[in-house]
Amino acid sequence: MPTETQTPAWTDADLSANPHANADKAKRVERMFASIAHAYDLNNRLHSMWRDQAWRRAAVKMVELKPSDRVLDVACGTGDLAIAFAEALYPQALPGVPGQVTGIDFTLPMLTRAYDKWYSHGIVEHYHDDPDTNPGAEGFIQWCQGDAMYLPIPDKSVDVVSIAFGIRNVADPAAAMREFYRVLRPGGRVIILEFSTPTNPVIRFFDRVYRERVMPITASLIARDKSGAYKYLPKSVSTFIDRAGMVESMRAVGFTDPTIKTLTFGVAVCYRGVKV
Repeated sequence: MPTETQTPAWTDADLSANPHANADKAKRVERMFASIAHAYDLNNRLHSMWRDQAWRRAAVKMVELKPSDRVLDVACGTGDLAIAFAEALYPQALPGVPGQVTGIDFTLPMLTRAYDKWYSHGIVEHYHDDPDTNPGAEGFIQWCQGDAMYLPIPDKSVDVVSIAFGIRNVADPAAAMREFYRVLRPGGRVIILEFSTPTNPVIRFFDRVYRERVMPITASLIARDKSGAYKYLPKSVSTFIDRAGMVESMRAVGFTDPTIKTLTFGVAVCYRGVKV
């Protein structure tokens, strides 16, 4: 059931302007995600037409994981990307080294669902009784609550930082980007998965109609949501920086060799950068 239904996080008046310029954006984003956490996965699957998991797998592949890598998944939500990293990393992970993946999120109800999902995940059940030959799948992902702009992570302590469909929800994306750079070791990779505007005019037209007219109604009905989340989400995509702007923001903090991989006709895009 929704946890926040009395006071909308976003009203039509709020969204008549650029929501990214709202002074209390962080509080509104936290409230809306708390409201839709119970139906977040279902809406993701349905409204991406089951492509969201494929996008996350593409992001994991783009990282080119090594057995010793430590991964930090920021704005992890209900844990899908962190779990995808664990599934890819666990078979080759170093024995006796737990916690090679950390999921961090601002909103506690989302984080709670991530923990529950991982605890009941097949890999946990499969490896739980074999502590002598593996790092222990139950503890392989560590979950914590935190802010992307102030990561509770030491300098140069992880090899991969990822964020999926979350950078545009941060109050100050540039501050988050600086944090990503700070916590990465030299040679570390950042992976940013985000929605984008397709360049093909026909696909762009249908994507806009679907995202701005259809999805807000159907997703709100499924979630029984009154927070305005599914009005904010399409608006947050259309008013966010474009692909060139994202690449420039990566370069601005020091990431080199930014690369872009378009997914599903450009509906989503995966960005990769390296810390020298």
